[in-house]
Amino acid sequence: MMSNWSYPTDIRFGSGRLAELPEACKTLKINNPLFIIDRFLTELGILQKISDLLKPFGLQYGIFSEVKPNPTEKNVSEALDFLKNGDYDGVIAFGGGSVLDVGKTVALMVGQTRPLWDFEDLGDYWKRANSDSILPVIAIPTTAGTGSEVGRASVIVNSQTFEKKIIFHPKMLPATVICDPDLTLTMPREVTAGTGLDAFAHCIEAFSSPKFHPMSHAIALEGMRLVIENLPRVYAMGSDIEARGNMMCAAMMGATAFQKGLGAVHAMSHPIGGLVNSHHGMTNAVCMLPVLRFNKPSIEDKFNKATNYLGIKGGFSGFCDFVEEFNRSLGVPKSLLELGVKVDQIQDLVAMALKDPSCQGNPIKLNQDNMTKLFKKACED
Repeated sequence: MMSNWSYPTDIRFGSGRLAELPEACKTLKINNPLFIIDRFLTELGILQKISDLLKPFGLQYGIFSEVKPNPTEKNVSEALDFLKNGDYDGVIAFGGGSVLDVGKTVALMVGQTRPLWDFEDLGDYWKRANSDSILPVIAIPTTAGTGSEVGRASVIVNSQTFEKKIIFHPKMLPATVICDPDLTLTMPREVTAGTGLDAFAHCIEAFSSPKFHPMSHAIALEGMRLVIENLPRVYAMGSDIEARGNMMCAAMMGATAFQKGLGAVHAMSHPIGGLVNSHHGMTNAVCMLPVLRFNKPSIEDKFNKATNYLGIKGGFSGFCDFVEEFNRSLGVPKSLLELGVKVDQIQDLVAMALKDPSCQGNPIKLNQDNMTKLFKKACED
């Protein structure tokens, strides 16, 4: 499988496409990029591969590899200081979702005079930014879940409040994405499951959203199918390159589809991740069944129609049964308690969840009472 796409941005998809990085830099007039990469990748010899790729073309570059999972504004500041101390003219975000989010945020912030939180995804806050100073970004994902490579936003944790904040600007969308399934072959089994379940949650919540967006609705449905058919394959055999490629497609589709909206699953998982530093995809998966059942009055008909296409019998009820077994087969914890959440934290989590922008896309309006019930249900075995 190899192809070039221009929607939602310039995407170069297929095995071996990493070799096109120098040409992508030339096209974007990037001569001295800052690589923001996973520390894990530095242990796999990726630095030598970068050098071998770029040196023949005379490209200089720097490397920042101190990105943390669930990055905070402090981590962004560290990367930003590193970038400002060099004469860098572009960012290459090379890694998983956290790396991509930090890379896009640094590219946004390099020429701004306002603090980071002034660009939270609220109203028209993005218009406060100096658009001319935003650096071009090349995104090279090494996981298949967040889809941040095709997103116009980043998720950054406020280190003071532990809230996950969405930072948004249209020009945060990477100018080029190099989507090479070969780069996902080294993903550990549990990371494969967690990131894949994140893509699944994006598709399910976008599909469930009541907002009118027919294109995103259709993309979400196909994204669900790709996850259902391919995540078990890569979980069982990580070297299955075709399934790896399909999961990368599903991740991009999920992130494209959630322009239609997210919902209670993400409203819950964002504060949980900020508070206990749990894996985002696994947290989504734990929250998924309680939220599906809660939203049943509004989404049952949609899933009754969708399940035939997805190869699932029993309509909405059958889909819930499928999700329960799917989670079990992929090693998803049975409750939030296993992720480190304590019952006495529920009220704080509810307060943070109700502030999350994802609430706006849930099919049923969320409030203190029903959100508390959702958290309590997700804490049950």
